[in-house]
Amino acid sequence: MMRDPALIRNFCIIAHIDHGKSTLADRFIEKARVIDARKMQDQMLDNMDIERERGITIKSQAVALEYEAKDGKTYTLNLVDTPGHVDFSYEVSRAISSCEGAILLIDATQGVEAQTLSNMYMALEHDLEIIPVINKIDMPAADPAEIRRQIERDLGLDPDGALEVSGRYGTGVDELFEAIVARIPAPKGLSADPLRALIFDSHYDPYRGVVVHLRVFDGSILPGQKIRLMSNGAEHEVEETGQFRIILSKTDGLPAGAVGYIIAGIKTVSDVRVGDTVTSADSPAAGALPGFREVKPVVFSSIYPMDAADYDELKVALEKLKLNDASLIYEKDNSVALGFGFRCGFLGLLHLEVVQERLEREYGQSIILTAPSVRYRLRLTTGETVFVDNPSDYPDPSRIEEAEEPYIKAQIITPLAYIGNLITLCVGKRGVQRSFTHLDEKRVELVFEMPLAEVLFDFYDKLKSTSRGYASFDYDIEDYKPTKLAKLDILINAKPVDAFSQLVYEPSSYDRAKMVCERLSNAIPRQQFKIPIQGSIGAKIIARETINPLRKDVLAKCYGGDISRKRKLLEKQKEGKKRLKMVGDVELPQEAFLAVLRTNEDDGNRS
Repeated sequence: MMRDPALIRNFCIIAHIDHGKSTLADRFIEKARVIDARKMQDQMLDNMDIERERGITIKSQAVALEYEAKDGKTYTLNLVDTPGHVDFSYEVSRAISSCEGAILLIDATQGVEAQTLSNMYMALEHDLEIIPVINKIDMPAADPAEIRRQIERDLGLDPDGALEVSGRYGTGVDELFEAIVARIPAPKGLSADPLRALIFDSHYDPYRGVVVHLRVFDGSILPGQKIRLMSNGAEHEVEETGQFRIILSKTDGLPAGAVGYIIAGIKTVSDVRVGDTVTSADSPAAGALPGFREVKPVVFSSIYPMDAADYDELKVALEKLKLNDASLIYEKDNSVALGFGFRCGFLGLLHLEVVQERLEREYGQSIILTAPSVRYRLRLTTGETVFVDNPSDYPDPSRIEEAEEPYIKAQIITPLAYIGNLITLCVGKRGVQRSFTHLDEKRVELVFEMPLAEVLFDFYDKLKSTSRGYASFDYDIEDYKPTKLAKLDILINAKPVDAFSQLVYEPSSYDRAKMVCERLSNAIPRQQFKIPIQGSIGAKIIARETINPLRKDVLAKCYGGDISRKRKLLEKQKEGKKRLKMVGDVELPQEAFLAVLRTNEDDGNRS
């Protein structure tokens, strides 16, 4: 069914994490009767267990809603649900650019937070019509009047245009539907123009290949048409077009302004890039739609199977996961301690956790991850520039002219009571304060420039515990800046264990080495001989812990007598222990590897 573009409205819901995007989307689906009421469940657009448990959206979804407005016309409202987490900000930007309007959702109990601001600026950059919506008005702590003041003061939007809704009970959703029809403009493209469609997502169907999610800006897509992906020039023939109605609903084409999907016999998700432009192979458009960029990983970690015999299973699991997650990058890796595995690149720490949980749950893998690292830029004495994220690739320090690490711009919005502690936390993480803005009499916005490596381990946990959960955090990756870098090696019984090696900021290397040595000394069981655990930079030992041996009481049979007899027995035992130490191998339990990855804050209930 080819619909008149004047009867189409494309919009997204943007908000800070946990402000109720998915719950409001559920009410939209319910009101539009997209599916049978018996099949309705919470977080309808979140189809992964992890999304449901954590209450977050990881993969953006879309759904077409049919709505009969008060003017008697039936409109197609295309809702593009977006991920809320900073790791997926590129996907959010592509989803936003597929729309003409945005619902900016603000929690009536929490107010404007860090990602509320950054998402609003992103929507303004794409010239979207913004409808501010105050959610959770059913909560006892809700203060809509204060939120309206924040909308005017912090966001610069008209507070009178803000609507009040309850995502849980559906209050105000009818008024919101009318506002979407009245305030969000219809798509401008013409079906007669050369085809230009923006890919904002894709997923893998084991029977049909890749299902490409796109928004048609100009022209139209019909089954049987030959299309071209502008980033790589690949050509395919469209087998099917359709709309998202929770399930895929086949149509006879997608006109200008429509949001939907195409199936074109594409084999892997990595062939389809988010942000790419689809055009006709026979009469291509003059240029691609703006904003496309390659998604680059910023956090790196190696994944190994717990049992070396499961390597092939892990390889198959990663290949299947890659079919559904094009941003996951991996290559083969090996370690003396852990055997064969894979070096993986992630968009951020949440992405790393999601991949880990999906491998364990969906594919039944038991895995070990090495300590996460960022990608450093090294300028060598030869004039060559290399990027290093794996400690095993770190060159000889004498060959390094200068080392640089990636920095972020961290934006923190916090109640006044926690400012001192949060500034202390950021400064302790090598942060440099860029701005300090009073948003109102209760809240402050802090902007810090700090190294990404410092945020990787326990920054987020400490931020939440320091502010009792009230501070909100958002960041953007900035440029590389010079740093003092060192490779920290951990030696167990004088043998380096490559799985524990880390690239660290040199002035804080002692603290890191001491922490790792202490944790390993608690995790490694005692042997028949003394085990030294040492942290070293090059040939210099900077930290040490010792695991004392299990000892048999060789003096038990001496009831007294000459001291020289006792000494002789002890010396004999000492010699035996020394010989054992020379030939003895230390078996490292899995807990030892997991202990090193724990955060400092709670000594590792969370890795």
